[in-house]
Amino acid sequence: MDQTNDPPRRKFLISRKIDKAFLDLHKVYIFNASIFREMFSRPFEFREVLNQFYEVGVRSLPLITLTGFIIGVVFTNQSRPSLATFGATSWLPSLISIAIVRALAPLVTSIITAARVGSNIGAELGSMRVTEQIDAMEVSAINPFKYLVVTRVLATTLMVPLLMLYTVLVGLLGSYMNVSANEQTSFITFMVKVFDAISFLDLFSSIIKSVVFGYTIGMISCYKGYYSSKGTEGVGKAANSSVVTAIILVFLEELISLQIIGALRNM
Repeated sequence: MDQTNDPPRRKFLISRKIDKAFLDLHKVYIFNASIFREMFSRPFEFREVLNQFYEVGVRSLPLITLTGFIIGVVFTNQSRPSLATFGATSWLPSLISIAIVRALAPLVTSIITAARVGSNIGAELGSMRVTEQIDAMEVSAINPFKYLVVTRVLATTLMVPLLMLYTVLVGLLGSYMNVSANEQTSFITFMVKVFDAISFLDLFSSIIKSVVFGYTIGMISCYKGYYSSKGTEGVGKAANSSVVTAIILVFLEELISLQIIGALRNM
């Protein structure tokens, strides 16, 4: 007889899952509180923070450059036929600037960072947990949470906004090359139309979103890796779960921020 079909047992299993979900939420809350507590307490791991800046920021530049440039070219090319129908191809710089600054640059940068950096952090911390290197750091009087978690969260939080701004520049450059080749628009004219279309709120909101996205990516990746278990299998799950969870949360945060920014524009 299948015991899972027994109503009392089924209710018990559902209750256990609900309890586990609340326990996980509490664990995440404690993890976040520990990050903020350790972030502003001594000693500060400046050398490791700089090392993570390099890992998150500088080593992401080739992929960000290629992706941002392609986005600028492709989005411009795809938008041209629709605007040409109304004889409004001169609006291309304005349209591209709004699309890239408001949505594409923060999202694309965050997704690339989650895929490249998030998986790396999850796998790295997971392997350190499995091989008991984190336990060894605790024995040697080193705070592993501050050294491993806080430095990486701080790096993703600060570097994702900078990478986002770089994505904007590269994307606009790709768009300009496409517009210049087809409409013979000068660089000055292109940039004037770009800056006329965007406002301070657009740029400021994108930077704030990128800060939130960066913190989410770093926190989730560190959480999954730091509490990894079940041997080498857990390391793979930590890396995969870091990417999937971070990207889902980034999209949810984008949806929420869209509603907030829309309300601010209507005020």
